[in-house]
Amino acid sequence: MTPRPESSGSRPKGTAGEKIPEQPTAAQQKSAAKKTAVPKQAAAKKSAPAKATAKKAAGGKTTAAKAVAKKAATKKASAKKTAAEQPAAETAAAKKTAVKKTAVKKAAVKKATTVKATAAKSAAVKGTAAEATATKAASAKTTAAKTTAAKSTAAKSAAKKATAARSTAGKAPAKQPTAAKNTASKIPAKKPVAKKTTAAKNTAPQAPAKKAVARKSAVGKAPAKETAPAGKAASAQVVPPEMEVTVSPAVGAADRDRLLGGTHHSPHSVLGAHPVPGGIAFRAFRPYALSVTVVAGELRAELHDDGEGFFSGLLPLREVPAYRLVVEYEGTVLETEDAYRFLPTLGDLDLHLIGEGRHEELWTALGAHPTTHEGVTGTRFAVWAPNARGVRVAGTFNFWDGTGHVMRSLGSSGVWELFLPDVGEGELYKFEITGPDGSRTLRADPMARRTEVPPATSSVITSSAYEWGDDEWLARRAEAPAHEAPFSVYEVHLASWRPGLTYRELAEQLPGYVRNLGFTHVELMPVAEHPFGGSWGYQVTGFYAPTARLGTPDDFRYLVDRLHQAGIGVLMDWVPAHFPRDAWALAEFDGRPLYEHEDPLRAAHPDWGTLEFDFGRNEVRNFLVANAVYWCEEFHIDGLRVDAVASMLYLDYSREPGQWTPNEHGGRENLDAVAFLQEMNATVYRRVPGVVTIAEESTAWDGVTRATHHKGPSGFGGLGFGLKWNMGWMHDTLQYMSHEPVHRKYHHGEMTFSMVYAYSENYVLPISHDEVVHGKRSLVSKMPGDWWQQRAGVRAYLGFMWAHPGKQLLFMGQEFAQGAEWSEAHGPDWWLLDPGYGAEPDHRGVRDLVRDLNTVYRATPALWRLDTDPAGFEWIVGDAAEDNVLAFLRLDPEGVPVLAVSNFAPVTRQDYRLGVPEDVPAWHEAVNTDAARYGGSDVTHPDPVKPEPQPWHGRPASIRLTLPPLATVWLRPA
Repeated sequence: MTPRPESSGSRPKGTAGEKIPEQPTAAQQKSAAKKTAVPKQAAAKKSAPAKATAKKAAGGKTTAAKAVAKKAATKKASAKKTAAEQPAAETAAAKKTAVKKTAVKKAAVKKATTVKATAAKSAAVKGTAAEATATKAASAKTTAAKTTAAKSTAAKSAAKKATAARSTAGKAPAKQPTAAKNTASKIPAKKPVAKKTTAAKNTAPQAPAKKAVARKSAVGKAPAKETAPAGKAASAQVVPPEMEVTVSPAVGAADRDRLLGGTHHSPHSVLGAHPVPGGIAFRAFRPYALSVTVVAGELRAELHDDGEGFFSGLLPLREVPAYRLVVEYEGTVLETEDAYRFLPTLGDLDLHLIGEGRHEELWTALGAHPTTHEGVTGTRFAVWAPNARGVRVAGTFNFWDGTGHVMRSLGSSGVWELFLPDVGEGELYKFEITGPDGSRTLRADPMARRTEVPPATSSVITSSAYEWGDDEWLARRAEAPAHEAPFSVYEVHLASWRPGLTYRELAEQLPGYVRNLGFTHVELMPVAEHPFGGSWGYQVTGFYAPTARLGTPDDFRYLVDRLHQAGIGVLMDWVPAHFPRDAWALAEFDGRPLYEHEDPLRAAHPDWGTLEFDFGRNEVRNFLVANAVYWCEEFHIDGLRVDAVASMLYLDYSREPGQWTPNEHGGRENLDAVAFLQEMNATVYRRVPGVVTIAEESTAWDGVTRATHHKGPSGFGGLGFGLKWNMGWMHDTLQYMSHEPVHRKYHHGEMTFSMVYAYSENYVLPISHDEVVHGKRSLVSKMPGDWWQQRAGVRAYLGFMWAHPGKQLLFMGQEFAQGAEWSEAHGPDWWLLDPGYGAEPDHRGVRDLVRDLNTVYRATPALWRLDTDPAGFEWIVGDAAEDNVLAFLRLDPEGVPVLAVSNFAPVTRQDYRLGVPEDVPAWHEAVNTDAARYGGSDVTHPDPVKPEPQPWHGRPASIRLTLPPLATVWLRPA
């Protein structure tokens, strides 16, 4: 059935000579004991013996009801049939509900010879008589025989076609002896009517006819019983209460306002299909729609337009059917699933783990995920916003108007969720959040796994279909811990390494270049999405999304895969210390401090103008811990270099007295940050064997690389990192190298002091991007002297660095002695390696040295196996300050040595005697940074060097070497 068009008004049409019964308001229905609605009837002609007028009496006047029944019976007898009198039980029921408003059943005459009998808009029942109830008759608009109000013979023709179990449209329906046949799957012969109602007017459905007065029955009111037609064998049966009593299906005023305002916590409890007294109420909220029709099998019912995008209808069904909505907009018609008919996509376990801060796979619960839910394909959205008054989803799929896509709050978890059918990959979206003060902001998804290309800020729905090919790499990466394995790192800023290349294009060039130079790993400067390229990725807004500047997440997976297939590990800079203040990102995400600390003194980072995470909040800590796991598991990252650890550990970091609050013990340690770092490290190492975490920590904090369960002198357990950047070594040694050689003797301790604490942590020796920007000059430009001396100084320094205990890291461009500082705008000066450039051999020579250093390093366990064990190092001479000479032994677990000698003076030192172990019969030169092929003066030792029995430097034997100027020489047993 199709609802009446808007122009037909809220009442059914009457026939000639008949007035329309007045419809009771909601107030009238609720106060039946005080008022009763008596519809007016037109006086029938006295000469018409078959015309029976059933007067509508007040519920308390039972005697009037009896009189009407007797009068109707008398007139029926003269017309042809005698109506059965109402049983005593019915009369008793009517008396029992005297304080309530009741309606007397319409008595119908089978035939009328003198008066037209018009069955205006009464519904015929298809199937058994039990399927036709007074509610259906009141809401029906057409008959089974497609009668119209103008035809007086409709009831007669309908009666001829009906079966023995079917009543005519003009008769009051008899009750079936079995209730089982009256099922929700049965529907009226033509179409069910969705009664037009408004939120402000709860109108009981009525079906006026000339011969019968519609029964008015509201919730809690007992209707008068029907009279069964004489000659019928059917016995009276109780019609189910839900089919007897009706309510308005329209959205109430309060819910309506909250839905329109975007502040409804439970839209699914209002919208969708819901069993109500009288049937199933369908409600839809479709702004800008012209009409909404419910389609369930053969049933099609157009809902009433309640205004402002709301549509509703009440269908006489017992159960909620599987249904779809046909939504008509201007110029188009869309058939879709109803988003508000689905159960939540998150379970209690997910919400429990989120609340506890223990959901280690948080990215699988929150965010946007294309999925199939209850057999329907679509996308499920979930976001944590506990302070929000309401959350809606806006995106390209709804023209960035989230009004009709209101999310539901999942209890006290603070999580909002919505499943949207027919929304898939590639769609842009954001969350429209109404804060506690009523203000609205459009926010990118904190858990978005893909984003738009900056400066655009939308999140993108995505899923991965990538098939990895690095099984062999993953299987062997856990064979040895990082601190006991060769670990030589090439630091790369992907966007500027080869400007303009995508992830996939980089995958064709970067692995081959790094493998050729012999590095074991690459370290990628932050890959996570960031709005400002000038931050180099260190001000992150999309913690779960690789930057879209270079391609899709699967493109990034492809790059990692290709690096692994080339035998190169992948480290990534990770920034959990802080985030920018962009109004579309994490800052005051739901209108209140959420990811940042609620104390402004704790939240504001004094150095970078950013906000620090609230590490003490379970959900925030979970967000970050899960993020670390995410990169390792989803992108096969082999290690995380955690940025700015020192700023996390100290409450007074870069703060003056009065700008920070001590911890509960009166100290300056950030206990929440300590707990977070311990949990992060423990979780990553447990879940992803073979990975390594590296701390960029610039202070003397005790136990950065100690196990979390081992307490140190400070009383804290270790932070649990695998490695730590040795910022002290980097600062001291670069300071030494920047001095003119003649002055270096006064700074000799800057080269040796690192060995005082070399085994306090597991160290990486970094020459990182931070040392070649912002006026600090490139590595070669830090060196004093002319161009030859500068290059020689770099070569000598790199030789010393690779031999020193600890792992190595070198930033791109320094491997070929680029003279200019690095710029993210144009990257390394690759033109320096162009054969057409005159100084190309100078730069190529330095790069060749780096390749040879890595080759020898990887093949010599003495240089890496005992990096963290004092047994792997012995000084030969560390106090030759006047000579600018350093010499030491590196040893492997079997005691096999490597001798490293550095001369940081620009003069050649002939016959320089050094004490050596007596059990080595001869030494062979493995690396000499002064070799001609590297651009040096070629003072080398082509022949093995044999020790002499002359004690020196406290050793029983010694050798004499010619030390080249500004050079480092490695010798190993011949």
